[in-house]
Amino acid sequence: MPILQYKCPVCGKEFEELVKSHEEAVKCPVCGAAAARSWSGCMYSATGKPPKKCSGKCSECSGCG
Repeated sequence: MPILQYKCPVCGKEFEELVKSHEEAVKCPVCGAAAARSWSGCMYSATGKPPKKCSGKCSECSGCG
């Protein structure tokens, strides 16, 4: 189970959440609004090489290469 970073689009609260899946819906602990996934740091593919254009949203592409 990964710990992912989120940011609330309503109140701006940034927080981390332990989730069962990266697609799990997460609510803001302050205001209860649906939180958006936040991305920071470098993204790497399964080969260990930095991808050329990675959005970090693995469900939307065919994978890094």
